[in-house]
Amino acid sequence: MRVRILGASGGIGGPALHTTAMLVDDDILIDAGTGVCRLSLDELARIDHVFITHSHLDHIACLPLIGDSVGDLRATPLTVHATGPTIAILQSHVFNWAVWPDFTRIPSARPFVRFREIRLGQAVDLGGRAIAALPADHSVPAVGYHLDSGRASLAFSGDTSVCAEFWQEVNKISNLRYLIVETAFSDGDLPLANDSKHLCPSLLATALAWLRLTPELFITHLKPGQQQLIMREIASAAGRYRPQMLQDDHVFEL
Repeated sequence: MRVRILGASGGIGGPALHTTAMLVDDDILIDAGTGVCRLSLDELARIDHVFITHSHLDHIACLPLIGDSVGDLRATPLTVHATGPTIAILQSHVFNWAVWPDFTRIPSARPFVRFREIRLGQAVDLGGRAIAALPADHSVPAVGYHLDSGRASLAFSGDTSVCAEFWQEVNKISNLRYLIVETAFSDGDLPLANDSKHLCPSLLATALAWLRLTPELFITHLKPGQQQLIMREIASAAGRYRPQMLQDDHVFEL
């Protein structure tokens, strides 16, 4: 299993800033933020599955466009995996004809998109690649994801505040090699982090105290313009975990 980072920023603002999207091998996406725009039409057409953490725009911005762009190049619908509440939000507020056509209904003979509900703890097996939703605590219904090749695992927090249940599940992953955790704000924005249910360095340190494993740790979703400040604060608060800033085109081999 090969995981390539297409976008790892908390926002936009330059050629190196793309929002959350990860390409697994060549046929699976984890989230569909603006990082997806970096893929060619042929690469988009090879994507069969998209796993969505939650419905916020920076994680779904390209989702409506994928089916429209390559639906007629595919033999089967694009399968979008998400929790029931997230699917309901996408159906009500995105694929609703007012914001975007409902490609789960058109073309009528073979719609370009279909939804599949996921539940916490139930892995989806795709050719020996297991993908399971992990708990998260965000301002809308949200999950993280556990990607398991059988040889090694990667865990991704998605957007979350301090969530004990996430760390309980992570600690059960015996073959955990990589851990990607969001830290959206600096400690100067602690009230905003609390209000929006994101992490800042001091909250990250609190959460990491629950970690009982020793994976490589990567930090994602940093606010544009504050990346270096946030990473300095993380080094001060949680440096013993040797965190690294996640960047576009980083590749994880599982």
